[in-house]
Amino acid sequence: MMKKNGLWNLPNNLTLYRIATVPVLIVLMLFPNKVCSFVSAILFSIASITDCLDGFFARRRHLVSTLGKFLDPLADKLLISAALIMLIPLGRVPAWMVFIIIGRELAVTGLRGICSAEGVVISATSLGKYKVGFQIAAIIPLLFHYTYFNINFHVVGMFFLWIAVGLTVWSGIDYFKKFYTIIGK
Repeated sequence: MMKKNGLWNLPNNLTLYRIATVPVLIVLMLFPNKVCSFVSAILFSIASITDCLDGFFARRRHLVSTLGKFLDPLADKLLISAALIMLIPLGRVPAWMVFIIIGRELAVTGLRGICSAEGVVISATSLGKYKVGFQIAAIIPLLFHYTYFNINFHVVGMFFLWIAVGLTVWSGIDYFKKFYTIIGK
């Protein structure tokens, strides 16, 4: 039986599910055919939905935990980074766009670590949440890749990826400004 406020609560299980989907997603993407692309897009979509659900249940059921606060952003970064990196050799995304997205994540994680060591928390902003939303909105059609229902999913994905890259840069600059304001004094 699962303890309500223990390690294995519903929000943490959803987050762990998201992490567990990463190797499955990677294996599927090693076989770039229409079926594996479709399945990987569905798997990524379900995993992305768990990102909303784990936070919802954690807040609603008062199950916010230190482990959850650590694992949730880690799961997001693993899922998004794995999908984007695997899309590069398939020729579905330019490597420089992936570098900007992952580079920003590493830089902001570093800034948060420095702030944490100083006893300061830089919370996620709405701009950062939009960034993640557009990254997910880009990756899903890029995973589908092929044309379904007369929709060129690759073109749709690239449209959203351009927006995601813009938001990624903007939110990264915003974090650096906050960092400098807080720590740079």
